Amino acid sequence: MSLQDLLAFALGALRGHRLRTALTVLGIAVGIGAVVALTALGEGARRYVVQEFAALGSNLLIVLPGKVETSGAAPYGGVLRDLTLDDFQAVARVAGVKKAAPLASGAETVRFGDLSRSVPVLGTTADFVVVRRLVVSHGSFLPSRDPHAGGFEIVLGFKVARELFGSQSPLGKTVRVGPYRFRVVGVLAPRGRGLGFDFDELVFIPVRTAMRIFNRTSLFRILVECHDHREMNTVRKRVEEELYRRHRAEDVTVVSQEALVEAFSSILRALTWALSGIAAVSLLVAGIGIMNVMLVAVTERRREIGLLKAVGVTNHQVLMVFLAEALILATVGGALGLGLGSASVWVFVGFYPSFPATTPPWAFATALAVALSVGALFGLWPAARAARVDPVLALSGGR
Repeated sequence: MSLQDLLAFALGALRGHRLRTALTVLGIAVGIGAVVALTALGEGARRYVVQEFAALGSNLLIVLPGKVETSGAAPYGGVLRDLTLDDFQAVARVAGVKKAAPLASGAETVRFGDLSRSVPVLGTTADFVVVRRLVVSHGSFLPSRDPHAGGFEIVLGFKVARELFGSQSPLGKTVRVGPYRFRVVGVLAPRGRGLGFDFDELVFIPVRTAMRIFNRTSLFRILVECHDHREMNTVRKRVEEELYRRHRAEDVTVVSQEALVEAFSSILRALTWALSGIAAVSLLVAGIGIMNVMLVAVTERRREIGLLKAVGVTNHQVLMVFLAEALILATVGGALGLGLGSASVWVFVGFYPSFPATTPPWAFATALAVALSVGALFGLWPAARAARVDPVLALSGGR
C-alpha cells in the first residue's frame, strides 16, 4: 500500500462518518483556539505593561519610602524615616540627576459653581511634567518655585476640565479643592491610563499645599530622571548613599524602570504560560475524544481490517492507516483552531483597540505541534489495536 493509497483510504473512512468526524475536529479546534486566544491575551497584557513603563522614559528611577530587603539597621524592613521635601531637594542635587519630582497624593472633591466631583489629587512640582513626559494643551503646568513655598495654582486633567467647564476655557477660573481656592493655570492634553492612574481624571497642585491639605509630612514617591541611561546604576547608588547619609539608615528603596519592566514582564510571561496550560486541558479532552472515536471505528471496521489483511496488507500498514486518520483529524482541527483563535483575538482588539493583544508566532507553531502530538498520542493505541486484529476471526465475525 503506497502513501497515496494510505491517505486516500484514511480520508475515505473519515468521509464515511461525516458527523462524527466533524464533532471530533470541532473539539480539537476549540482547544487550539482557546490556547491561541489566551496566549494572545497574556502576551497582550505583558506588552501593555511594558509600553506603559516605556512611556515613563528609559532613564527613570523611583524612590520609595521603606526598605524591601532586610538589613542590619532595619531587621524587619519597614520605614524608619519618611521621605521629606528636604530629601527631594537633596536627591535633585545628586550628580547625574537631570530632573526630579516629588509626589504627595490624596483624593479630594473639586468644585466649580454647582458642579463637583471627587478626583485623585497629586501634589508635585513643575518638573513633573518633564519627568512623566506629559503634554499641556492649554496654559502651563505648575510654576517653578521653592517646593516648601506651596501655592494655589492647579492643573486639570482633560476629563476634569471638560466635565467642570464644558466648552468654556477654565484658564484663570477659580475652583475649590476641599476648603481651598485654586486658580486654574493649565489643562493637560488627553493621556489616558498609565500605571494605575487615569491622567485625564487627575488634578495637580503644588506639593507643599497638597501635604497641608492631606495633613501629611512625608512624600509618597520621588521620581528621578537621569542624564544618561548608561549611568543608571551609578546614579541609583549615589541616591541611596545620599539618603543613607541623611537618614543614618537604609530605609528607602530605589528601583529603576528597567527592573520594574523586567519584574512585570517575568510575571506576565509566567501568566501567559499558565493560561496556555489551562487552555491545553481542553486539548487533552479533545485527544480523549479522538481516541474514543478511533476505538469505536476499530470495533466497527473489524471485517474491513480482516479483509485488508487477507489481501496482503501488513500489520504495520494497518497501524499507519488508523494513525493517519487520527493525525488528519488533529491537523484539520488544529488549522481550524488557529483560525478560530486568531478571529477571536481580532474581534477582541476591535472592541479594545488600546490593548495590544497579539498571538506570538511561537504560539501558532506550538499549538499546531501540540495538536499533532495529541492526535498521534491518542490515536496510537486504537491504531495498534487495529493492527493486532486477527483476520480470520474478523472475517468470521468472531472477537
